[in-house]
Amino acid sequence: MSTEPEHYLVSTAGNPNFGDEFITAAWLRFLAVNAPNAVVWLDCPNPGAASLLFEGLHPGLRITDTLWRAVRDSGGLPPGEAGPRVSHLVRHLGSPRYDMGLVRLRRASSLHLLGGGYVNGMWPHHTALVSGMKAVKELTGARLYATGQGLMPLIGTPREAADLFLGFDHVTVRDAESARAYSLNAGLDDAFLGLRPAARLAVRRPAATNVCIQADMMDANRFDEIVAAVRLQIKAALSEGRQVNYLEAIPGIDRRAYDQLSDLIAEENFFPFTRVWDEGIPAGPDQQWLTTRFHFHLLASAAGSPGIAYAAREGYYDVKHQSLIRLGTGWALDTRASPAEDFPSGKKTLRTKADTLTALKLAEARKIYPSRACGL
Repeated sequence: MSTEPEHYLVSTAGNPNFGDEFITAAWLRFLAVNAPNAVVWLDCPNPGAASLLFEGLHPGLRITDTLWRAVRDSGGLPPGEAGPRVSHLVRHLGSPRYDMGLVRLRRASSLHLLGGGYVNGMWPHHTALVSGMKAVKELTGARLYATGQGLMPLIGTPREAADLFLGFDHVTVRDAESARAYSLNAGLDDAFLGLRPAARLAVRRPAATNVCIQADMMDANRFDEIVAAVRLQIKAALSEGRQVNYLEAIPGIDRRAYDQLSDLIAEENFFPFTRVWDEGIPAGPDQQWLTTRFHFHLLASAAGSPGIAYAAREGYYDVKHQSLIRLGTGWALDTRASPAEDFPSGKKTLRTKADTLTALKLAEARKIYPSRACGL
């Protein structure tokens, strides 16, 4: 019988959503070097798509939706009842619908809630993922990790928030607001773990202005406001002779804005998600960005791109983008209360800090997954 550990990762992978997929791929690549002989389970809402996105990234990768299915099937309950239901399933089994996966879940030496902004007041029933992880630890003593979490807006009361990760062995959040509200350690978004491979994959293209505007999770009328503001920026770029590209982070959802701007952006300059995933993003000092997407902001600035980040939803996206601006992206933040009329005049980006930030995230990864293999 193998003595290698079984690591169990929980993420929102497989939607697909470029940022969530990028984070998951970064952890799988890390574990392929630091724990190549381990069995690595990925529990995500869409295992079929995830199996294609992450094929070959870790030799021991296995993909399921055990915890996510239990949470999804509890979605009709009040948030306060979803967690106890999932915990009961984990502890007591008794349902053929879940038992095979839950029995295997008990073999994990560690359970790791990967970073992102999916456990917070926007989706309070997702706290049932945390409840299920805690139930496993009570049964088996498995170590529990959560990294790069974006926990705003607040879940429940301050007391409930403070207890959310009680019993976890390691927790970090990616923004100051989450750190304060939940009394947790501030860290970095998990995408910083994958920065170096991403830099090698970045598309080399002519100087351009790159656009990605989502159509989901917007404040009322915010979509139309952002599209109108971006239209003016695109016209200015075209008048300067710049190429304009449109990139898709979530298939379909990010297409709606392109359809409204397609009179200005040629069809051949539309990059669907599949192309972005395969080729990387156009990033560098000669690439401007106009986007609502947090991880395009992070990756493009780390490669030296200036840009404007548009906050789609107050209390959620403004917190996310502001966390990057505090790190030094140099980008302008456009909110309803404070519109950004142009690109920042300075040349400050995360490019000069990228190696330092990657090293910090790598040190965190090695802390929770110690290994004799120290390269990445």
